[in-house]
Amino acid sequence: MSACSSESNSWTSKAFHNTTAHYNGYYYSLEEIRKIESVVKKARVDDYNRILRLFPTFDTAMAKGYEKEVQEAVKMASIAIQRHPNSNWVDDAYIVVGKARMYSLDWGNAIQTFKHVNTRSKDKDARHLAIINLTRTYTEHREYANAQAAIDFLKKQDLSKENRKRMLLEGAYLAQERQDLDLMVRYLSEASPMLTRRDDAGRVFFIIGQVYQKLGFEAEAYNFYRKCLAQNPAYEVDFYARLYMAQVTEISRNRDINAARKSFRKLLKDSKNREFKDKIFYEMGVFELKQNHQEEGIGYLNKSIREGTNKRIDGEAYLRLGELYYDSLKNYELSQAYYDSAIGALPTDYENYKKIKTRQEVLNEFVQHLKTIQWQDSLLTLSSTDSAAIMTKIKDKVSKEQKAKLEAAKNKKKNKNRINIDVNNNNNIFNIDENQAENSTWYFGNPSAMASGEIQFARRWGNITLEDNWRRSARENNSNSPIVAKGKEESGKPADAAKTEPEPVKEEDLAAAEYEKLTKEIPRSENEKQQALGKIEEAYFSVAEIYLLKLEERENAIAYYLKLLGRFPKSKYEPEALYALYLIYKDIDANKAVSYADLLKSKHPNSTFAKILVNPNYFKESNQAMQNQKELYRMAYEHYQQGDFLASSQLITEALELSETPFTPNLLLLRIMILGQVRGVDTYQTELAKFIETYPEHELTNYAKKLLETSKAQAASQAQEPKITYSRQLEAPHYFVLVYDKTQNGADGMTQLLSAFCDTYFKDQNLKVSVLPLNDTQVACSVTELSGVSKAIAFFHTFTEKQSTLAGLSNLKFHKFVITKENFDIFYRTKGLDEYLQFFEKYYPATN
Repeated sequence: MSACSSESNSWTSKAFHNTTAHYNGYYYSLEEIRKIESVVKKARVDDYNRILRLFPTFDTAMAKGYEKEVQEAVKMASIAIQRHPNSNWVDDAYIVVGKARMYSLDWGNAIQTFKHVNTRSKDKDARHLAIINLTRTYTEHREYANAQAAIDFLKKQDLSKENRKRMLLEGAYLAQERQDLDLMVRYLSEASPMLTRRDDAGRVFFIIGQVYQKLGFEAEAYNFYRKCLAQNPAYEVDFYARLYMAQVTEISRNRDINAARKSFRKLLKDSKNREFKDKIFYEMGVFELKQNHQEEGIGYLNKSIREGTNKRIDGEAYLRLGELYYDSLKNYELSQAYYDSAIGALPTDYENYKKIKTRQEVLNEFVQHLKTIQWQDSLLTLSSTDSAAIMTKIKDKVSKEQKAKLEAAKNKKKNKNRINIDVNNNNNIFNIDENQAENSTWYFGNPSAMASGEIQFARRWGNITLEDNWRRSARENNSNSPIVAKGKEESGKPADAAKTEPEPVKEEDLAAAEYEKLTKEIPRSENEKQQALGKIEEAYFSVAEIYLLKLEERENAIAYYLKLLGRFPKSKYEPEALYALYLIYKDIDANKAVSYADLLKSKHPNSTFAKILVNPNYFKESNQAMQNQKELYRMAYEHYQQGDFLASSQLITEALELSETPFTPNLLLLRIMILGQVRGVDTYQTELAKFIETYPEHELTNYAKKLLETSKAQAASQAQEPKITYSRQLEAPHYFVLVYDKTQNGADGMTQLLSAFCDTYFKDQNLKVSVLPLNDTQVACSVTELSGVSKAIAFFHTFTEKQSTLAGLSNLKFHKFVITKENFDIFYRTKGLDEYLQFFEKYYPATN
């Protein structure tokens, strides 16, 4: 027994401790780690549309599931460390503890454990293995710089074959996390000769093939896919390896193309690949597009969408089709429809998802403007079309739609997974040219669909009032509705009988409903026609702008700018359109550029765009002028708040003389507000109306409209209210009153401040200070009683002279006046502050 002491160095002691540490504590702790790794591996979900992850991920939620195994691994490894400190398995036990900490996301303790082995162990292989695991910990914790430093250190060491292989795999994993595919494939290629089945070599070879394919080295990719198949990998890996092999086959002759197609067809025929049909068709589509066979490629991509249930593959097929119609075929309406579907199917973490989303939004905006032009043109054409002719065409279209619906119902089961992408370029019941017809696949943008829906609803439910809970069987039956309370039909049959399919809607009813809806939208009056033309004008300009700035289609942009100028000679967008044409032609046709520049300067000399042509530094100088205007505006507004309207008006005039800038409307609106104070309400309202007419699109216009509405409402209200009349008998006792907003900072001390003033300057008069509320926010602080008007005026003058010396008043705003006791009663009852202030200024001495 003494030979088994942990402190003994005898041969028997070492043999005992090495054996016991290895096959007891270390062995069982390693078994727990293997259980954890098995859980992590089983939870892995591979996405074969991307490069597979080299190692599976784990997170907090998963870690909770194997917390027991982590604790057991640490416990058993600790036994090996504590009871057999002189054994050869202490370092290995520490590494197991570090791995357990890593899998439980205890990054700090995991890092310290691996560092401990590196600094204390005498076994270089154990030290290297600890640093390899430290690299993995840093990578999982996203400390990429530290992970790279550990890899760089290991590269300089004399590693065993096993450790070198692990180091290369960890380096590749780090490169993958950092999205450095070049470095990743270098590490994996170097590690590939050392891989065994235990390392899941088939999967690693497949990943190498994916990376080479992504980088464009298809021959290398092909070789590694073949190596993958030689390892007899899992069936899913095997399938995708064969699929991608066909995709990267080097094509040099027609025979090779046919061989690749034969390979795809073979995969399709294999019954084991039934669930992968969508992916096969997708890859066949991509293959045909590579051969510049667009029609075949589009057909296979659409088959991929119809055949499968994998949303991600559907999303990628939609995206491929959207890109094809956008980049090659320039059919932006179809491209928009495919991009819409792609965004709905792809996950938000998809590569370049933000760029895809941006393009989809641009296309949505673009197509919406095109549809506006088409629809408004259609309505304008119909405004001069005979009603009978409109009705005839509606009936023809409804008849065709009904036949199409019957045909679609027959084929519904055959195409249950099909998702149609159709912008329906001829969805116009009037057969107007496609440039003048709106297309709408959206239900609420399709009058025919809405009419049909309304009729079917009315047949089944009757004329039900628009209200909540209209379908409740317990509510009393409306006289116009066929619904019967308490689950019974009027005939006494069970309510289930009402669940039978509704009768088909008659074509005459559909046509009548659609005609009724359409006639409401057709512009009849001259004003309505002008509004429709305004929408078309705006849409033309927006389409041209999108072509130029977002789609980078200069020729199409020129065409739409010219359409705009030709159809709307006095367009409000003419200056900007002429300037855009000047910029487009500046690099390709100098003569045309000059002609458009001259036209802009002659027709719109005061426009911003003409000023930019004349003075390229216009914006810079304008910005400086605008900054100066803002400073003068700030000073003018301070004077306005203080009631010094003359000084405020002078500063505004000075600011306006600097230059006309985007800030000019702000100055003009402040001047109008001053005019309202100086010249009265009529001038105020007139100037506001002029401002609204001059700047209809400015951000301040809505504010100006509110001011005008409020002014008119107040004027009307004052005209209706009985006039407040104050007594002119001024020899009676007076009060001195301050009216202020009690929510102001410091307002609470007003009473004390006024009392102190009275005690200092009018102590012998025994005056009293009191406070009365006027409304929710205003109060009146009064000094009573001043025996006559002369003493009241004297008090007023003294307070005014000493006001600047009274601490606490500088930041407070208030009205001050003297008032007879009789008038104060009227004032307090009516709350007519403005009326009394006018009375005060008129009937008290001018020196007040």
